[in-house]
Amino acid sequence: MQPIALFFLASVAVGGVIWVFIYPLLSGERKAEQRMASVAKPEPAARVTRGHQKSRRDVIENTLKEFDERHKKTKNISLLVRIAQAGLSWSKRQFFIISGAIGAVLFAIGLFTGGGLLVAAMLGLAGAFGLPRWLLSYLKKRREGQFLHAFPDAVDIIVRGVKAGLPLLDCLKMITIEAPEPVKSEFRAIVETQAIGMPLGEACAKLYEQMPVAEANFFGIVVSIQQRSGGNLAEALGNLSRVLRDRKKMKAKIQAMSQEAKASAGIIGALPLAVMTMVYITSPNYISLLWTAPLGRVMLAASVVWMAMGVMVMKKMINFDF
Repeated sequence: MQPIALFFLASVAVGGVIWVFIYPLLSGERKAEQRMASVAKPEPAARVTRGHQKSRRDVIENTLKEFDERHKKTKNISLLVRIAQAGLSWSKRQFFIISGAIGAVLFAIGLFTGGGLLVAAMLGLAGAFGLPRWLLSYLKKRREGQFLHAFPDAVDIIVRGVKAGLPLLDCLKMITIEAPEPVKSEFRAIVETQAIGMPLGEACAKLYEQMPVAEANFFGIVVSIQQRSGGNLAEALGNLSRVLRDRKKMKAKIQAMSQEAKASAGIIGALPLAVMTMVYITSPNYISLLWTAPLGRVMLAASVVWMAMGVMVMKKMINFDF
């Protein structure tokens, strides 16, 4: 009985080895697998055409790489560029003169109101270095909002013009006449840049440098790729216009949904000042200890720091970026 069992196991082992290694060769399965693998093998994405011209995919990839490199270089923008982005025509000298004047005025206010030299110096530094740059940031954001409000309509003008058979440059000139500010001035800069010899795609790509928003970046990429590799510009800009309007709707929806949180944050932030003012009106001797006694000044300074931290946290929570 035992020899029969050993013979059976040996037969199964030999049969398994034959099935695994020899049967695929005899049945042709190995050749079929090799043929299927050769058919399903992915081919290289880029092919060199006649005249050693790059394919459309290569052109798009290179264009996107150029945009990324250009944006990395323009992260540390100069003061003149920031002034231009804010929509001002000041020079560096004028900006520094205005900053110094604001700092001197605030220093004088702090000194003559009895705040002391330290308080006056802090006000002067804030007026000379903080307030002007905050003003540039505020004007820049306001200008970007005005640009985004009118930019989808400008893209629609280009789409209609291209579909009607007008050249792209004529459509841009039409925007410089009919569009509101700041879209009008930005597209006028594109037309003037193209007039001095720069290709239209590169001129449109420079829109992002003066208006650093994602929508301007999208427009520059679309036009630059179309100018380099060809394609249906009306369809591409039509899709871009749809995306811009969807982003605009999403931004408005986010603002509407966050208004309750912003109102609550405003009430919470204004409540300490309002209570302090009401207490000072009703009983000034009771609350005047906060700025007359040394311990009160420490408590007031700590309260200001904590309140500022709370305001910054609330601002971070209710501001949505997309």
